[in-house]
Amino acid sequence: MFVDSHCHLSFPELAAQLPQIREAMAAAGVDRALCICTTLEEFEDVHALAMRYDNFWATVGVHPDNEGVQEPALEHLLERAARPRVVAIGETGLDYYQMEERKGGRGIGDLEWQRNRFRTHIRAGRQCGKPLVIHTRASSADTVAILKEEGEDGSPGSAGGVFHCFTETAEVARAALDLGFYISFSGILTFKSAAELRDVARFVPLDRMLIETDSPYLAPVPYRGKVNNPSYVPFVAKQVAELRGLPVEDVAARTSANFEALFAGVRC
Repeated sequence: MFVDSHCHLSFPELAAQLPQIREAMAAAGVDRALCICTTLEEFEDVHALAMRYDNFWATVGVHPDNEGVQEPALEHLLERAARPRVVAIGETGLDYYQMEERKGGRGIGDLEWQRNRFRTHIRAGRQCGKPLVIHTRASSADTVAILKEEGEDGSPGSAGGVFHCFTETAEVARAALDLGFYISFSGILTFKSAAELRDVARFVPLDRMLIETDSPYLAPVPYRGKVNNPSYVPFVAKQVAELRGLPVEDVAARTSANFEALFAGVRC
């Protein structure tokens, strides 16, 4: 019924509890999940989850905020993307959030390595024909600009993909939609402070929307502050349903269909 389009089940907080999480998913009607890769070093663990469980799939990519890890060359991504049950390239993108504080005084101008890494992922997605899972934080103008520069405009040959855990403005959402991308909302949508984001969720067409947990992070209300897991994704759907004046079953059906449309081969 529900699909978690973005979770990190290989992270220690969740990997140790996987049997209980799978039971909770079944009880909550969450029948599929996409396990997201954030480093090449992590990929084998992520891929093993997809190979072990017939309702999990995997991605391959290196998160823009990860330093001191193996840098992904095009061939690294393409080799792993060709493996069974790998359905997307990412998590990739740009993250400029509080860079000077978090990165020892470095500014946006010092992040050419992030932009080059992002371009490598886009080229891999276009070459292998698999969509991109985009992370953008305090960097939407450059994210959209680089996608355009690399030919991502929704035309044949584009990789396409999803802007995951969306927290940007309606203008950024419109730009992403114009490029052919989907928009995914997380538990942030349920936070009291997220009024503007709820307006964006009212704006995004339902046929271009996904839902996710981004677990173990960002647990939705009423579990905010706790470790998140895919069984909580119905709370995101419930919030969308309330915003759109729809039955939650309609949101579940539409976002699940969108998941199938974007990521080839993800039917159980």
